[in-house]
Amino acid sequence: LASGDFVIWVFPNAGNPRKVQRYAAEWAQALRRMEALKPETLIPGHGPVVFGAERVARMLSDGAEALEHLVRETLALMNAGATLEDVLSKVKVPASYLAKPYLLPKYDDPEFLVRSIYHLNAGWFDGNAPHLKPARTAELAAELADLAGGARKLAARAEALAGQGQNRLAVALAELAAAAVPDDPQLQAIRAATLRKLIDSENSLMGRAFLAVYEREAGGRSKV
Repeated sequence: LASGDFVIWVFPNAGNPRKVQRYAAEWAQALRRMEALKPETLIPGHGPVVFGAERVARMLSDGAEALEHLVRETLALMNAGATLEDVLSKVKVPASYLAKPYLLPKYDDPEFLVRSIYHLNAGWFDGNAPHLKPARTAELAAELADLAGGARKLAARAEALAGQGQNRLAVALAELAAAAVPDDPQLQAIRAATLRKLIDSENSLMGRAFLAVYEREAGGRSKV
């Protein structure tokens, strides 16, 4: 069996931040159809060839089960009225799958798959009321910076949070600080530093690559 990129020796690339849509449920169905063929040898799209019917079946089944879990859990929460934020915080691939050498989240991030499943079934609106008719980020950032006592206060808090390992929250505040006063090199330097901490804690190649774009942007502005 030549699986193409349905099998690539890492977690399935069934969610991508820059693709209109990827289909996790159908991806799982494809793996199940391959499994039903009972192949003796598997030639994946990337990585070593797998020999032996039992090993091939396990690899295909585990990939399908991991995807089916994400789809099942995401849809269950959506049917219960959960927002995208709630879904992202609650739906995780069981660690027993992610520990397998052929399902390591080294290229794609399962969180990206959850977003694709949500958007496929619910559209782009994430259930957060301000996001339906959002304010411009620069305007929101300026208001929050003013409430905090200045953009530098936001940036200082971002640095403190990064020092505590709260990298996602740190990046959110650093981005707001930089958006409030985009021409401030010091704010851009803090933005770049917090992004770097988040990059260093990210397992997926795709996640690191996207974040690195903004780190480079901030680094360039910090030298202006």
